[in-house]
Amino acid sequence: MKKSPVVEVVKKITPAVVSIIISKDLPRIKRYYIQPFDEFSGVFEPPITQYRQEGHQKVKLGGGSGFFVSPDGIILTNRHVVASPNVDYTIVTYDSKEYPAEIVARDPVNDVAIIKPKNAKNKKFSVLELGNSDKIDLGQDVIAIGNALGTFQNTVSTGVVSGLSRFITAQDGLSGHTAQLRGLVQTDAAINPGNSGGPLVDFDGKAIAINVAIVHGAQNIGFAIPVNNAKKDIEDLKKHGRIIQSFMGIRYIIINKALQEEFAQRFNIQIPVDYGALIIREPGAGDSAVVPGSPADKAHLTENDIVLEFNKVKVDEKNPLQELIYKCQPGDIIEVKILRGDKIGITTVKLEERR
Repeated sequence: MKKSPVVEVVKKITPAVVSIIISKDLPRIKRYYIQPFDEFSGVFEPPITQYRQEGHQKVKLGGGSGFFVSPDGIILTNRHVVASPNVDYTIVTYDSKEYPAEIVARDPVNDVAIIKPKNAKNKKFSVLELGNSDKIDLGQDVIAIGNALGTFQNTVSTGVVSGLSRFITAQDGLSGHTAQLRGLVQTDAAINPGNSGGPLVDFDGKAIAINVAIVHGAQNIGFAIPVNNAKKDIEDLKKHGRIIQSFMGIRYIIINKALQEEFAQRFNIQIPVDYGALIIREPGAGDSAVVPGSPADKAHLTENDIVLEFNKVKVDEKNPLQELIYKCQPGDIIEVKILRGDKIGITTVKLEERR
């Protein structure tokens, strides 16, 4: 009986895939009872429940996935998998060996993180080759593999590429933080919580995307980050020891027709355009809309300005400002078209490195 090509691909890629366990030392609380005695009546009162701490215990909080991209132990995963502070991360390889994880770099723009195992000197790991996500075809066969539900290590599912260049707002179930992710690959390969950070692989055994999110309540709708988005991070790490990203220093929301109508109806605020990036502080954040001392501040941008064009590209949902900034290098001097009130002006912003 001829085996499916999936079997050979899975044999090839499995040694490079890891599980990531999130845990924390928490107090161990023990319940006990005391029996009060009333010395005047000579009777026992009903028992009273008491609690006391007896040391600590390591409690598992969640899990994710990742995969080796270099023999010395560099692992790609999602930023949200390793975003929680004051917790422990453990890397579990396919042969069940465990290593404490070191967080090397986080890329908040693309929801990518780079980690590596501690205490693994002179160890050579199996590597998953990176493909070219610019060459992904709609309908092509793919394989997803990862730590499904944070429990079932190296769970394999198959499907096809169902869509390209998708845009979603994703929420991390552990921290509750939300992020807008663009340019995603959609797949009907089964992806579950815990698969985040694991590879989406083509039938050549190459990682073409990093599994990142699912739609709760839907059937077989999952999303993955194109692997080319992570290649720059890996190159930055090799050359500079860190991820290099450009920084402008504003908080904003992208304007569209729906937002324009909402501002008019709810706040009686007339926004004169249905595109651009409205510079505005986040509700409840308490931070300024323009970061003091940032490139935007030095260029005299202010709250309620609308960035219409960035480097002569129209800013809208198809060309969000964050993505346009990401494509630039620190030190680039960018022409920016601004709408302030009813006047349009041109200024320049010299981008800096995000710290």
